[in-house]
Amino acid sequence: MKKLLSILAALMFLYIFPQKLDNINSGEMLTYRIHYGLLTAGNATLTTQKTTYRGQPHMYVKGVGRTTGAVRAVFRVEDLYESYINYNTGLPSFYVRNVKEGGYSQHLQTTFNHANQTLVLTDKKTPANGSRTIKSVAGVQDMLSAFYHLRTLDPSELRVGTVKNMNIWIDDEMFPFQIRVTGTEYINTKYGRINCLKIIPLVKSGRVFKAKEGVTLWVSNDANHIPISIKAELAVGSLKADLDGYRNVKFPMRFIK
Repeated sequence: MKKLLSILAALMFLYIFPQKLDNINSGEMLTYRIHYGLLTAGNATLTTQKTTYRGQPHMYVKGVGRTTGAVRAVFRVEDLYESYINYNTGLPSFYVRNVKEGGYSQHLQTTFNHANQTLVLTDKKTPANGSRTIKSVAGVQDMLSAFYHLRTLDPSELRVGTVKNMNIWIDDEMFPFQIRVTGTEYINTKYGRINCLKIIPLVKSGRVFKAKEGVTLWVSNDANHIPISIKAELAVGSLKADLDGYRNVKFPMRFIK
């Protein structure tokens, strides 16, 4: 269960990055209902706020996820993700993963140095572990910045058949991702039907995604590129996250009643 929630978090905060974040409004909010069949398992919220970090314009992005109801009674989850994304480059400067999932907890902070392709990882849960400098790669993204990077791409860059490669920093490890745009579909939501790009994310190393945990994402086929639905196939049934609310998005959402 812990691994599955981490995978969904990675996908909720997944994708690719731009040269600037003009397509994302400061004050935007996206909320999602996470459910297993008819049972609501939890919710997740993504918010943005334009700010300054180390004297440079940045977008502060926060992702919060938690279990609710009956699921929370047996498996309590309180996850917090934060990222400061440079407004002009679309690259992350500082990233926080602070999670509590059942009896497991982790609090990591990552500072990125893109100039010399290194990052500094600090374990805040266990201060005795201190900080360590790790070799990185050009254009590395964290889970949140990668998600907003994709959203700022021009629609022409996400045509059906497109394959995008990227490296995403997850927890304390780098993962090479490949994202494939496989088609378009209309998806039903509480607001009506909306045309979406169907996207299949794959981890090249095979260390995260297994055959029984195949994941599909449906992203609005417009300039917003907002995730509308995410589905993870399990050994028994599937876990889904569906758009439950949105506020202050840059472009009108084209739902069909």
